[in-house]
Amino acid sequence: MRRRIAIVLVLAAAFTTSLVFAQTDAKRGQYLATIGGCFGCHTMTNRDAVGYAGGRALKTPFGIFYGPNITSDPKAGIGAWTMADFIRAMRHGERPDGASYFPAFPYPSFTRIADSDLRDLWAFFQSVPPNGRVNTPHELRFPFGFRFALVFWKWLFFKPGSAAQAPSTTIGRGAYLVQGLGHCGECHTPRNFLGAPRSDRVLAGGKGLEAKSIPNLTPTRLKSWTDADLKEFFLSGATPDGDSAAEPMAEVIRNSTSQLLPVDLAAIIAYLRSLPANPDEPR
Repeated sequence: MRRRIAIVLVLAAAFTTSLVFAQTDAKRGQYLATIGGCFGCHTMTNRDAVGYAGGRALKTPFGIFYGPNITSDPKAGIGAWTMADFIRAMRHGERPDGASYFPAFPYPSFTRIADSDLRDLWAFFQSVPPNGRVNTPHELRFPFGFRFALVFWKWLFFKPGSAAQAPSTTIGRGAYLVQGLGHCGECHTPRNFLGAPRSDRVLAGGKGLEAKSIPNLTPTRLKSWTDADLKEFFLSGATPDGDSAAEPMAEVIRNSTSQLLPVDLAAIIAYLRSLPANPDEPR
């Protein structure tokens, strides 16, 4: 009797798994990962680096974060994760064991991604060849390495998104891509002293690491650019005055915006045009 029950449970699990995969689209998930720029944050910069195997350093005022391995390796990567684990990480910023991720992982933006897109993203990452590269520990300044403090940070600054479907209108789609998958505000919105984006300065740019200027993406700066100018910049990095995008935006263009479908690129431009003009950050 027990054997029969065990067989039934195994068959039920196999059926559920096959049903889940039938409802996901790994190829579409690959495109969504391209929009999200996942390759750049989770791949080292050396020529022989393995895609999505982690190790990429992100320097911040709080220390250095290293992108983790997100290949399908069951030990070093996320191959042993369930879809629920993946959605929990993206929507709630939590590891499978319940601990919170540092917001260097942009889950405050990714929490806006619709469930259908999260399922396709998960299907894609399950298809990425496994790689056993062990994750590099973060190098954070005291006291920012205490993970338990993230409970208070999230209570103050983080609100989990809903499982709503992605908007279908042009501007709605653009907002969804910029605010969620594209997580543009993670770089282009100034932050407070605790590292949380300032809600009164959304996409207004400011000063980044090493005193480098981060451009204002509201009409304050873009009013002198035509739609054709913006399209060319997102595709090639060329600016209207004959200059070109500097790193790291040039990398974003190579890995992400230059590969956008025309309809998504048009939606992003329409959304940026619709934003209220926010003055540049004081120098």
